[in-house]
Amino acid sequence: MMWRSTMSAPPPTTARRGDGSTAGTLSRYPTSFSMISSHHFLFQSSFPSRPQPLFDASSALRQPVAELLRCLCARNRRVVVIYDSLMGSVVQDFVNFPNAESYTFHSVSAYTIFFFLWEKTGRPFSIDKEILENLPSLEGCFSPEFVKFVGNQHQYMNLNSGRIYNTCRVVESPFLELLAKPEISGNKKQWALGPFNPVGAELVERKKPSSNSDSRHRCLKWLDRQGPNSVILVSFGTTSTLSDKQIQELAMGLEKSQQKFVWVLRDADGGNFFGREVKKVELPKGFEERVKRRGMIVRDWLRSWRFWGTLQQVGL
Repeated sequence: MMWRSTMSAPPPTTARRGDGSTAGTLSRYPTSFSMISSHHFLFQSSFPSRPQPLFDASSALRQPVAELLRCLCARNRRVVVIYDSLMGSVVQDFVNFPNAESYTFHSVSAYTIFFFLWEKTGRPFSIDKEILENLPSLEGCFSPEFVKFVGNQHQYMNLNSGRIYNTCRVVESPFLELLAKPEISGNKKQWALGPFNPVGAELVERKKPSSNSDSRHRCLKWLDRQGPNSVILVSFGTTSTLSDKQIQELAMGLEKSQQKFVWVLRDADGGNFFGREVKKVELPKGFEERVKRRGMIVRDWLRSWRFWGTLQQVGL
């Protein structure tokens, strides 16, 4: 199976607000698109099939959710259901209650959702060729079982009253406009209400006394000591699995690059998303000792909002 991975910097923006809003938070990112660097890799990998039973088991939630809706609709004048885009089958019974309506929430980017729906609807209109240039194919990225599951959930989209996207117009305005076209939206309402990041928690964390600084992750302390635009981030997420050979090759490349790096090295989490155990991935003998002065290998969990907040300062 071919598995495409990308390393890139956070998206920049020119928004200027200091009120703690999404736009205010995004204004801290670099304002030049030249700061973004993306690298695409094609390599052999196996799709972790263990999470699939979790998706399949979600169908068992339909009856209890229907009972909950029955109770809520009996006690309230209006009931609004906001559900994840992969849980359409679970909430489908809301149509049986005249005072209930539903809205689909898409947790991924508007960019991703647009291309999925654009392909799903047979490319109903043309788009800028520059957008399509170097667009990676989704073929082979997901197991056949997962593709079938997504397709089954997609049929329930027709029941909702609109869609909510985990983004904002400051970042993805062009793709939100494309998503609003009738051929894709069905003339239903669309909202961009994100990104839903724990910005408030970050602000609270920054206001804590310096005596609590020891609680920060060792990776963040190390990044604080690095110069601007000096660190490479290597991360393939927690739903992909690399072979031993691929890990060895990546390690060799990072060592020979003589560049500073943070390598988030976790095996696919599989079906136990709440598990604390981390599989120990074997690296070349002596690798960590040889790169310890310029490289950081992270094997445990690291809250992404803390991580990206620091990385956008030192660069990728």
